[in-house]
Amino acid sequence: MDEAKTPLRSTHPPQPQSVAAPVPPPALEWNAPLERRGRLRLSTLILLRWIAIGGQTLLLVIAGLVLKLPLPWALCLSAVGASAALNLVLTFSTRERRLAKDHEAAAQLSFDVVQAAVLLAAVGGLANPFAILIIAPPSVAAATLSTRRTLIVSLLAVVAVVVMFFWSWPLPWLGDPPELPSSYRLVVALALVLGIAFTAGYAWHAAAESARMELALSATEAVLAREQRLSALGGLAAAAAHELGTPLATIQVVAKELLRSSPANDPVAEDARLLLQQAQRCRDILKSLSERSEDGDAVYARLGLAQLLNEVVDPYRRIGPSIITSVEGPPGDFVPDVRRLPEMVHALAAFAENAADFALDEVRVTGRFDDEKIVVEIKDDGPGFAPEILAKLGEPYVTSRPAGEDSRSHHQGMGLGFFIAKTLLERAGARVAFGNDKDDGGAVVTVTWPRRIIEAPET
Repeated sequence: MDEAKTPLRSTHPPQPQSVAAPVPPPALEWNAPLERRGRLRLSTLILLRWIAIGGQTLLLVIAGLVLKLPLPWALCLSAVGASAALNLVLTFSTRERRLAKDHEAAAQLSFDVVQAAVLLAAVGGLANPFAILIIAPPSVAAATLSTRRTLIVSLLAVVAVVVMFFWSWPLPWLGDPPELPSSYRLVVALALVLGIAFTAGYAWHAAAESARMELALSATEAVLAREQRLSALGGLAAAAAHELGTPLATIQVVAKELLRSSPANDPVAEDARLLLQQAQRCRDILKSLSERSEDGDAVYARLGLAQLLNEVVDPYRRIGPSIITSVEGPPGDFVPDVRRLPEMVHALAAFAENAADFALDEVRVTGRFDDEKIVVEIKDDGPGFAPEILAKLGEPYVTSRPAGEDSRSHHQGMGLGFFIAKTLLERAGARVAFGNDKDDGGAVVTVTWPRRIIEAPET
């Protein structure tokens, strides 16, 4: 039902509604989310290499000294020694705690691929069960480096597998080593290549999603911080009024003295009279700001549910469709006052803007309440959410208008609006649901709070 016709009574006096549009979040670099993934510390690379060196040395000792297998000791120890030498050089020549640059990390991981390939080729190549360890460096690269350098490390690992298929020392064995058929070694090579592709691809995708989520959460924090700063402007106005009162009083005293000591027709007297008028005007403005701020603390701390809906939709009433607000509840009950949370206002405004963009003729914003909960429903008569969009709404980077096409508000969609709004509301204790109206197919966004969380306490 329309708010003008509702019999419900509000316990909060009418207040002027803000018409300022919600402040957009600061611009972030959306075009390159993958470049924002965490980079490797040099100390991490060194530690991983020491672990590999320890494992390789232990296996060589067990195979050569315990099991008495014939090993090409010179080549094996040279490969392990090269890794140890690289680690010692890096440890003593650089600061371990600094981040490794992309090209440095890629070069070191490429070295690890070559070192592992040489060691494996010396002890049987693809016939050695430890050949699977060739997958490790590409996986680390995929999780931490750029796409181009990940491809370089991965392709180098694939080349190493191919080389080991055609050439390697025999598998160390007591007696004559078994002769494995070429078909078996081919299957092992294919398995390793597929393993490199799968593990590197999975690590790359997981790191990319993590980076995108980090960016989206950073945008959420930026929006919340901006809204909180705007809410604090009332207190700043009161402080400014208090601090400027004394210098304005001094200006008035000096102007009065100039007026008293100057002849009536003297230009100085005219200037002093104008100075008095303008100083008094400044004092009146500051007094108004101060009084508004004192009242505004209460206004901004709590407001009626109907007023909340009007504040949310007012910036979008003039961009196209008719926007109707209403409040529904048990007959005769007072409309509750709610806490005015900056994140709540911003989030509901984002939903209202989206509804106004896609509505054909009308948007209905309805507030409902009972003893247990308070619900805000935003419904438009547009085409509704597409099935492929509805399934992913609330996730970052989901949008059907990335360039702002057909947008009445000219909003340049980045696919973050619903994610930010949903995250902010859930932080405020709300439950958010998206859907389409069963009758006319329009989009419906429903936000539900437990009443005890959102209702403003009695003063």
